[in-house]
Amino acid sequence: MRFPTSQSLFPALLTLLAGCSGPDDTKTKQPVATSATAPDTVAALPTPAPAVPDTSATHNVAAYLAGQRVSRDSNLQSLENQPAWQAYATDADKSWEKYHATRTTKIEAWAARELDSVRAVSPTIFYPFSGPDFLNVTTMFPASQTYVLLGLEPVGTVPARATLEDPKLFAALKESLWSVLSFSFFRTNSMAVNLKSVELDGALPLMMLFAARTNHQVEAVRYVQLTPEGQLTEADSATIRKPGPKTVPGVEMKLRTQNGQPKTVLYFSVDISDWKLGQTQDAALKYVRTLGPLTTYVKSATYLMHKAYFSKVRNLVLERSNYVLQDDSGIAMKYFPAADWQFTYYGTYKRPINLFAKQYQPELTAAYTDKAHPPRPLPFGTGYNWRENDSNLLLARRAQPVAQ
Repeated sequence: MRFPTSQSLFPALLTLLAGCSGPDDTKTKQPVATSATAPDTVAALPTPAPAVPDTSATHNVAAYLAGQRVSRDSNLQSLENQPAWQAYATDADKSWEKYHATRTTKIEAWAARELDSVRAVSPTIFYPFSGPDFLNVTTMFPASQTYVLLGLEPVGTVPARATLEDPKLFAALKESLWSVLSFSFFRTNSMAVNLKSVELDGALPLMMLFAARTNHQVEAVRYVQLTPEGQLTEADSATIRKPGPKTVPGVEMKLRTQNGQPKTVLYFSVDISDWKLGQTQDAALKYVRTLGPLTTYVKSATYLMHKAYFSKVRNLVLERSNYVLQDDSGIAMKYFPAADWQFTYYGTYKRPINLFAKQYQPELTAAYTDKAHPPRPLPFGTGYNWRENDSNLLLARRAQPVAQ
């Protein structure tokens, strides 16, 4: 609409505008009202949430080692363009897909059924003679909070970029993983040679890889050591790489599951024969004793706790465990006081492989041939007798729980 432009309208228009800028408008512009409400407005603002630590860099190394994609902003993205990594990743996906189909799904289904009550009261898992095998223990006990692993393998460090760029890395990883994915146990000597060839200097890189492949986020890695009193303290990488003869070096991994559950995984490089424990004042065993009642898991342990000179760790397991899940290479049956333990047998027991033929246990043959109490099925292979129909597991339950 167009307004008339007659000059006779201007006086009336001016009068109207003057009325709109009267005293009421002046009140709304007074600074008093503004200054009175400003402090209240500021005080009512919510306190910002603390910044979440960036854990992606550590996990990206784990993912890269596992043959999985790193995050978009990772400085490792360019390394994924290497034909060698791409071939390794493709092959790794196939190997893990086969492993999960033939082993993980079977173990998970069996453990959910047979270990349900054990899992519910197993916040801490002790796994002596484990090496870097986080894979099997987290599959058996996925809801536990703390895992303590002991092995002879050096602790190792987070791989440097130069190591990740080395094309020989992927063949060494593949060779090192072959036996555990095929037979469920590591060939320790072969693994040490393969990893040393590309400066993967111990257990940690493989533990990170296993964490990534079991759907854990690796949030932090901390180098640690044990005092002679068994107390956990921080350590630097120099101590980890070259520990003294009386030092018990270790590493702590902080993980998070897909549903948000935090986990702590500790690995210590230590000889737990009686004589060697004396050199370190039994620091590793003192530390384990501080963890409260244990569930102990043992597999492929070269029958060392059958021997007299591994009595200290054997006694620790028997004194502090409410449950022991082991194959026949763990604690010999003769050391379990029958009045203190209840046993459930799984699978098949014939005799050890030829390398360990002297560790045959007649007590197990008697138990496995007891027609009144036949063993329960074991639908997967484990341990040195790794074929499905040749493997065995024993679940020992303490009759009276260990005091806190």
